[in-house]
Amino acid sequence: MRVLARARSVLDEVAALHRVVEQSRTELRVGYAWAALGRHTRRLQRAWAATHPRLPLVFIQSATASAGLAEGAVDVAVVRRPLHDPRFDTAQVGVEARYAAVATDNRLARRRAVRLADLARYPVAIDDRTGTTTPDMWPADAAPTAIRITHSVDEWLTLIAAGQAVGVTSEATANQNPRPGVAYRPLRDARPLPVWLAWWHDDPPAYLTDLLDLVRETYRPPAG
Repeated sequence: MRVLARARSVLDEVAALHRVVEQSRTELRVGYAWAALGRHTRRLQRAWAATHPRLPLVFIQSATASAGLAEGAVDVAVVRRPLHDPRFDTAQVGVEARYAAVATDNRLARRRAVRLADLARYPVAIDDRTGTTTPDMWPADAAPTAIRITHSVDEWLTLIAAGQAVGVTSEATANQNPRPGVAYRPLRDARPLPVWLAWWHDDPPAYLTDLLDLVRETYRPPAG
């Protein structure tokens, strides 16, 4: 019985791999951990559909460090933290502002913008596996009162909405993840956040150059 169960498991894994291979021939899958490209996502999808109508661009959320790339779930990944893995190649495609996330009944929500020192008075929610916020964003003598570790964007947002922590995130998260009870405010004194696309070094996807060009174009500020 154990051998039979294992054989069925192997067959299921083979079938799943076959489905992934078949999908890769009919669509270009782009992974992301927290937010795709924020406000640029729909613009990119429209531009891609106009130039590659037979190859849909599909965004897939995957809460892993490589946004699904290492797991084989996607062909390309949007990453906002460096991938120190020689298996992957990366290219910067844009830059985003950082935003603070606070509960709507927090006094900071009444401001148009906040600073890192304002947030340090509260516990700061950090996802150290897929997030872009690290304690060293703050000076050593002005560190947050506490760090709350979270494990997904939903857990992060729920903690903030309850007033149990504040957070720092990318502009894309603020655009793509509105949540009742959470207010996003620009963070004045935090460095902008680079955005990269990543792909397998030995197996770059078809039309990679086209995708890089279009993504960079969506991030480029309007002329004039």
